Amino acid sequence: MFGMVPFKRNNHPLAKRGDYFSQLFNNFFDDDFFAPMTTLGNSFKVDLKETENEYIVEADLPGINKEAIDIDYESNYLTITAKREETINDEKDNYVRRERSYGEFKRKFYIDNVNEEKIDASFKDGVLKITLPKLEKTNIRKRKIDIH
Repeated sequence: MFGMVPFKRNNHPLAKRGDYFSQLFNNFFDDDFFAPMTTLGNSFKVDLKETENEYIVEADLPGINKEAIDIDYESNYLTITAKREETINDEKDNYVRRERSYGEFKRKFYIDNVNEEKIDASFKDGVLKITLPKLEKTNIRKRKIDIH
């Protein structure tokens, strides 16, 4: 099972008001000036899906070479590590804005009930897809325990 907690959108009290203050609040923090602070610079987006027979993890890793991606599964933790090297030019560039991140990106997920020997991964068009087959279903015995 994934170690994630579901959440409800628009659960913030300011988001429900719909008045001038909430518009001002949203416009202030959604401005381009705050974009680098509001996004996670050392992470990447991941979709996690569970089917009857497997777990599927899809990660967006645009601009990263397949050789720079490392996947580990140990003690029920799936770890995805990707490295993007910064290209340094000798000429002095006059950047107005730089948002692309360089360095090491890492995500870790708790996923149990996985057949470790049959984990498969593929990388195409900047999307990493990892298939983690589930272990065969076992009969789980359940017993009611009386309280004395």
